[in-house]
Amino acid sequence: MAIHKGRGAVSGRASTRFNLPQRETDGDWLDAAETIDGPARHPATTVTEEHPRSILSFNTSPDIPFDRSINAYRGCEHGCIYCFARPTHAYHDLSPGLDFETKLFAKPDAARLLRETLAKPSYRASTIAMGTNTDPYQPIEGRYRITRSILQVCLETRHPVTITTKSDRVLRDIDLISELARNNLVAVAISVTSMDPKLSRLLEPRAAAPAKRIAALGRLAQAGVPAHVSIAPVIPSITDAYLEEILAAAQAEGIDRATWIMIRLPHEVAPLFREWLETHFPDRAGKVMATIQSMRGGRDNDPRFFTRMRPSGVWADLFRHRFRVAMKRMGFTRPAIALDCSGFRRPSLDGQLSLL
Repeated sequence: MAIHKGRGAVSGRASTRFNLPQRETDGDWLDAAETIDGPARHPATTVTEEHPRSILSFNTSPDIPFDRSINAYRGCEHGCIYCFARPTHAYHDLSPGLDFETKLFAKPDAARLLRETLAKPSYRASTIAMGTNTDPYQPIEGRYRITRSILQVCLETRHPVTITTKSDRVLRDIDLISELARNNLVAVAISVTSMDPKLSRLLEPRAAAPAKRIAALGRLAQAGVPAHVSIAPVIPSITDAYLEEILAAAQAEGIDRATWIMIRLPHEVAPLFREWLETHFPDRAGKVMATIQSMRGGRDNDPRFFTRMRPSGVWADLFRHRFRVAMKRMGFTRPAIALDCSGFRRPSLDGQLSLL
């Protein structure tokens, strides 16, 4: 199995879930291509700009604490092999594997579309979640600055927002985020899976190193931003051993709030994750999958509301107990996110705030 340097997925097979025509690269064609162009190169990142008619996505899921979100990008260059958003690329006849992390889509009109939505007389403010599908601070944000433009609209209109990321690039917007925090309009979660940079490069090859994420949490805390460490996802026999070390490192940076989420393997993520395990951890691949299935009713994934976010079984109970004990010993609490919606100021479409 080929390993693509700097990429999480091992393969780029198309999804079979929608009965799409399957593509197979012909060996003779590959031989000819190498003769003419030289050996195949690692897949490069491409970005396509798209212009949707709306930017806020609403949901009615009963087991998540928000009903609306913004995703400035589709696909994610971080390449996290466990990412539950990978199957979204299958909807567009793209591979949830390598295509998800190399063929990206950016939405440069996001701030304008958000302003139009917030200006509607029928709109009622409630916290907007960012980073729930793909990372708002993935590398291409450095060029597009779409996340920053969204935060500018939120600050201008006094609209609450939460941010989840795996990147210390969030610090580039600390001026906006700290101002939002002064008005109780923002909370930030930084996800840390382990404290081992080598493991991180395998799991999430283009995300910031764990030490950088921990340091970013400290900078946010110093700036008065409500921030917490999210140990997510937890992968049995791969990352679970780092629980206490992650909490201790976060505590040293002034963080006292934490959460955890067990790995989820919906749709095409399961076979991609199995490929990754067989490639990088063949000695324990069977054990990892058996443990995951023991927490998911004997399946790779449990899609049901509530149980999908709350694994069951002996292994899950043991980790849950470890987390509670470590939290209590170190003085951590779970984050209570109660942001202020009362100051929302509806914008007008010319960019000026309404006086009413």
